[in-house]
Amino acid sequence: MEEVDTETVLKFIQEHSIDGLLPWTVQSKASDIFNQNYGSIEEIALENGILPARYQRNRNMLSVSDQLQLFHSRICVIGCGGLGGYVIEELARLGVGTIITIDPDVFEEHNLNRQLFSSINVIGKPKVAAAGLRVAEINPATKLVPIQSAYTPENGKGLLLNSQVVVDALDSIQTRLALADTCTELRIPLVHGAIAGWYGHVATQFPGDTTVQSIYSNWVQGRGIEQQLGNPSFTPAVVASLQVAEVCKIILGRDGLLRNRKLSIDLLEMEIHEITYGDPIKP
Repeated sequence: MEEVDTETVLKFIQEHSIDGLLPWTVQSKASDIFNQNYGSIEEIALENGILPARYQRNRNMLSVSDQLQLFHSRICVIGCGGLGGYVIEELARLGVGTIITIDPDVFEEHNLNRQLFSSINVIGKPKVAAAGLRVAEINPATKLVPIQSAYTPENGKGLLLNSQVVVDALDSIQTRLALADTCTELRIPLVHGAIAGWYGHVATQFPGDTTVQSIYSNWVQGRGIEQQLGNPSFTPAVVASLQVAEVCKIILGRDGLLRNRKLSIDLLEMEIHEITYGDPIKP
């Protein structure tokens, strides 16, 4: 990218905006004219109160300054499978500026029933690569950082450093517990989600909380009930959406977080239950 006079870019954006909205055609044209990436154009627009038109359906609940906060946010998603695919898609559509994706796996045929980025054409290809292609297609202003590696307690600090929020989209209880410890050590909020068959749950853990440890306090070993119940197409979508809502509230400093409590979802009976873990603490 070339250095460019921000005022020149802003003038172009202002002249071509419509009712305070920046159409995608103008954003794309500005990127070409000034040799800047889409994110740079989006940042200039948001910093000056102009909303990219893709977010116009957000503006009754999110202000332009909220949208700028989301653009400046850096979210790490551990796992690009059933939960992770939907989380990444929704974060990109929401307008999160940087998404770090961590997953060592490639797509297999059994992923096709539920994993958003899977298709017959990508069987055998890395999940993080498919995530990158998808995000580039739906929101090129979002930067996706693909890391084809497994999170471990040993590499965790390096992988998660500088993330504002970490999203747990794993399928291993042992790894989830280790991830919770790493997030606590790095002082990063963790949005935990788990799925199995018709069921799922979501919880948000801030440094100093022990919600995830409490949820799995009776766990001995193994990967959990998901291996017995499997997962259909709809359960990951529901739980991932709740996780993204939690991420959005954390970034924007909103109340109502699932802190020190777990939302348990039963899609078979269409019931939702809340389980608390100690007295809620305000962040």
